[in-house]
Amino acid sequence: MHLPIRTIAIVIIMLLTDWYVFQAVKVVANNTHKKIKGLVFNGLRIISGFSVFFFIFGNKLHIEKWNADVNTYIYATIFILFIAKIIALVFLILDDTQRLLFWGGRKLVKTVNKSQDITQPMLSRSTFMSWIGLGLGSSLSGTMMYGFSNMYRYRVEKITLSYPNLPIGFKGLKIVHISDIHSGSLTNHEAVAKGVQMILDCKPDIIFFTGDLVNNEADEMKQLKVLFSTVKAPLGVFSTLGNHDYGDYKKWNSPEAKIENLETLKVIHAEMGWRLLMNEHVEVEKNGSKLALLGIENWSATSNFPKYGKMKEAIVGTEQYPFKILLSHDPSHWNAEILPSYSDIHLMLSGHTHGMQFGVDIPGIRWSPIQYYYKQWAGLYQSGNQKLYVNRGFGCIGYPGRVGILPEITLIELI
Repeated sequence: MHLPIRTIAIVIIMLLTDWYVFQAVKVVANNTHKKIKGLVFNGLRIISGFSVFFFIFGNKLHIEKWNADVNTYIYATIFILFIAKIIALVFLILDDTQRLLFWGGRKLVKTVNKSQDITQPMLSRSTFMSWIGLGLGSSLSGTMMYGFSNMYRYRVEKITLSYPNLPIGFKGLKIVHISDIHSGSLTNHEAVAKGVQMILDCKPDIIFFTGDLVNNEADEMKQLKVLFSTVKAPLGVFSTLGNHDYGDYKKWNSPEAKIENLETLKVIHAEMGWRLLMNEHVEVEKNGSKLALLGIENWSATSNFPKYGKMKEAIVGTEQYPFKILLSHDPSHWNAEILPSYSDIHLMLSGHTHGMQFGVDIPGIRWSPIQYYYKQWAGLYQSGNQKLYVNRGFGCIGYPGRVGILPEITLIELI
């Protein structure tokens, strides 16, 4: 069997990491009972071997009645354990660095002052540093594995937004905002159905979806299309595209296949009764008042994601409306284009970040590593009379779980 060079390189890194961490385990287990020590060492060897085996052959396993979740959770667990080992590695390398420097310093002293009898054995590894590294790594891996149970733990986030220029007919308008369904990651359809019911229980006047219906392929929606077709509201359901909807992260057999996938996805939006906005606007009317709803394709200020969106096309003809809402998947669009060039966009709704599915999100404290990449990453932001709300996402991508940042259904009331 021929393995790609990248796979071989990753396997070598995995094995080297396991070997290095194994040295720390030997230090902390030095004084334990021989049988316990043997169980620990053999367990680590089995985990290491299984991780490498599954990384190479996991996608080639065809086991009858193999649950679709199994591969996802095994891969996620392997990745989590690897990250935990990397954290432990940081402390082990720091310890080894100070050991090496101390050893080198003593050797230098002996070279300069030959009269002193200074031996040169390397200092033994620090049990304390080994415990710290292994403890932090184990804590992270345990926390991330616990996060598996939060994948479908939907919560309704309720906010009220006040606008002095809101047309009288829209006072009290109830909006449900959802984003980032990532249907290819949703394997527990019974749990998803409960989330959909939570959307309907909000009894919204209108529903907005801000992109990433799938991970890559339109076919991911086959088994969920009927369920999400029940997501309805009196004033309609309106949607836009996210970066994953274009199939940019999959290797297609031909350019035509990729185009066909996107066209199929557009049809799915229509079949569910969702009005997909593609660099355009529609008029929304309620109680005799009107506003403009704009929706653009994915537009990102970062180099990692594309700029398909065309605000200039969407904004044309909206001058007559006193109030405008924009659906734009990537919140970086807010600072890069909306604030400096479109002061008449009163409310922008986005998603994309998922809050990184990891962080702290409690009253008074909101933190996630994603904030060092996205200035606006979760919740409400305001500049003058313009507001941005970033939904934390309905689904997941990559890591099948959430720690601290739960999947969100946003209920917005305009007053």
